[in-house]
This record gives sequence, structure tokens and C-alpha cells, in this order.
Amino acid sequence: MKVLVGSPGTIGGLLLRISQFLFAAASIVVMITSSGFSNYTAFCYLIASMGLQVLWSIGLACLDIYALRIKRDLHSPVLVSLFVVGDWVTAILSLAAACSSAGVVVLFTRDVDFCETASYLNCKGYEISIALAFITWLLIAKSSLVMFWLLASM
Repeated sequence: MKVLVGSPGTIGGLLLRISQFLFAAASIVVMITSSGFSNYTAFCYLIASMGLQVLWSIGLACLDIYALRIKRDLHSPVLVSLFVVGDWVTAILSLAAACSSAGVVVLFTRDVDFCETASYLNCKGYEISIALAFITWLLIAKSSLVMFWLLASM
């Protein structure tokens, strides 16, 4: 079986999971440090979605580290099926959260100029957090496609 970049139990897979973890954690930190985020459900949903992604990514990164240390192959059909389901669920949730939050920010900044009138909101912080969430989603999409390809090739 051909080993794809980002496969579980490889250095590429470990780096992919660590980068997912870092971008999701950065998105959470930037959103939490922005004032007024808790008044809007879309931003709270973004934090919850990125929190789930942090847990999923760090769990799989630990599994990758374990597999690399004992030189074990993680390409069993049961494990890959679990990875496919987990990656697709987190990918869908992350994309939905990033898109809904982006919609709220576009409404605030472009449509109603709410960011200019409400000085307590940190709209630039919201935008940065959402950009980090979209980068996280791109990384999740990469890993979910790799897992799907692995499952299809078994």
C-alpha cells in the first residue's frame, strides 16, 4: 500500500495533526481575548468547534507519536474507519463554525457598520480568529481526504 503524506503513524501525519492543534488553539485564544464574543452564538460555536478539534488533533498526535516510537502500522481498516468518521465530523463542524462566524463579522463590518459604532467589540480579533479557523479547516480537509483515500484503498 502506498503511504500518503499525512497518513496515521507517519511523521507527515504527526506534523499535520500538530498544525491542526496549533491553529485551532490559536483561533480559540484570539477569540477568547477579543471582548464581547460571548454575546454572539456563532462565535461561541466557533470556540466549541475549535475546542473539539483541539481534543481530536492532540489525541491523534499522541497516537502518531506512540506508533512512531514502537514502529507500528496504524493502517488497519477499523482504525482508519474511525479516523475517517472523526475527521469528517470535525471537518464539517469546523467549516460550519468558521462560515457562520464569518457571516456575522461580514454583517458587522460591511453591512451595518456595527464595529464602528460599538467600540467594545474587537472585530479585528474576530477576523483573525476566523482566518485561523479556516486554515484549521483546510488542514482538517487534507487529513480527512487522506483518511478517506486510505480507507478506499483497503
